Amino acid sequence: MSENKGGMMRTVHGLQIDTVSTAIEPPLSEAAAEAWIPRTCFKNGPPTRIGIELELLVVDSATRSGLTAHYPRHRFPALVSALTDADLDGDSLDGTVTVEPGGQVELSSRPGSTLQHAVDTMRRDLTILRRRAARCGAGLVGLGADPARSPRRITDNPRYVAMERYLDAWGPAGRTMMCSTASVQVNVEAGVAPPPTAEAATATAPIRDHAARWELLHAIGPALVAAFANSPRCAGRETGWKSTRQGLWLQLDPARTGVPRAEAGEGPAAAWTRWSLDAPLMMVRRPAGSWAAPAGLTFRTWLRLGSRAIPDRPPPTVDDLAYHLTTLFPQVRPKGYFEVRYIDAQPGHWWMVPSAVISTLLNDAPAAERVMDACAATIGRWRDGARAGLGDPELARAARQTLQIAASSLEHAGRPRLAEQVHGYLERWTDRGRCPADDDPSKTDLNGTDQNSTDQWGEDT
Repeated sequence: MSENKGGMMRTVHGLQIDTVSTAIEPPLSEAAAEAWIPRTCFKNGPPTRIGIELELLVVDSATRSGLTAHYPRHRFPALVSALTDADLDGDSLDGTVTVEPGGQVELSSRPGSTLQHAVDTMRRDLTILRRRAARCGAGLVGLGADPARSPRRITDNPRYVAMERYLDAWGPAGRTMMCSTASVQVNVEAGVAPPPTAEAATATAPIRDHAARWELLHAIGPALVAAFANSPRCAGRETGWKSTRQGLWLQLDPARTGVPRAEAGEGPAAAWTRWSLDAPLMMVRRPAGSWAAPAGLTFRTWLRLGSRAIPDRPPPTVDDLAYHLTTLFPQVRPKGYFEVRYIDAQPGHWWMVPSAVISTLLNDAPAAERVMDACAATIGRWRDGARAGLGDPELARAARQTLQIAASSLEHAGRPRLAEQVHGYLERWTDRGRCPADDDPSKTDLNGTDQNSTDQWGEDT
């Protein structure tokens, strides 16, 4: 995995992406851009590696008002310092911590060589992080959307100022998405070269072709959105969606969200290349002042017109293109690996389940084939999954079968603890036609735990 920072890549070739590059680069041609994108975004890599990113809402656990109280903005610097202190408590994080525009904390693992390694490392980091947050009077809560508080941006970083201004054209959904939502993001390799014949015959051989991996991740998406929906309330009201977070994304700029549609004869890499170049610029980095981009200007047009399109900037470079890609937010984003972005943040330790389901299906081609059949009737039903959750019979059936197949695959692969987690999720929610959004919101624990569950894994909850 070339990078393992989700949501937004923080570095490109060692450059901080929220700064203006001072490197001297030649202008980029349209043909060079069309060659660079698939080469960079669809890299080959060992198919079993996985990275996990957890976004968590920050609440003020020191107050009785709990989820209705914003954590004080002036205390964020001290909180962030405590969360990222390498020497605090004698424990160091294996992953990295960043803060999103509304104060959401994001914990990102390094790519693990196996699913079990990634889960174990994330569990340890999350335990450390929650302990540190508690000492600052903060709780880290796994909810897909803030159920009570209005959106509040805590940073004046020019990236987020420009993003907010751009998304305001689609109404209040943009600010709410930026500042009030959280997710579980699962990062998996894009694919590798075709395997030897002997390996292809193995019962649990991974899916290696990037087009097949891409297809599977999108085919199971609506069912998993429904199964893991965990955001029925936002800013103090019932929204009518089981996954309000997904509902917000569905209201935003379709030129940079959703699923890139392939034209005749296009594979995923070609479709992504065309789609990303034809997406409007959300922002243009400048040493000072506004990062606003000319309305409607696509990256392709900037390539063609250069300084005639943006007089105060040189023609675009590879670094500008890499930055532009960080402002695109599809359901699955290719970044040299595939970043699966459609899962709501989960309560307690249940983030392990979507991570395990997605990873194990990509690593068991026969199981994936059965899941493709199970999800055939729900492909593309993103809106229904987000609105109805498992109240939709087809989605409920597809979700149940998907999790059952994944649990069986984990058992056969000799991962009984992870299989038990998936079975536990099935028993508590999916087999009953329910998702976390159907739970009583009063059971939310401000320390980030799941009050209705006994965690056989130990200290997470």
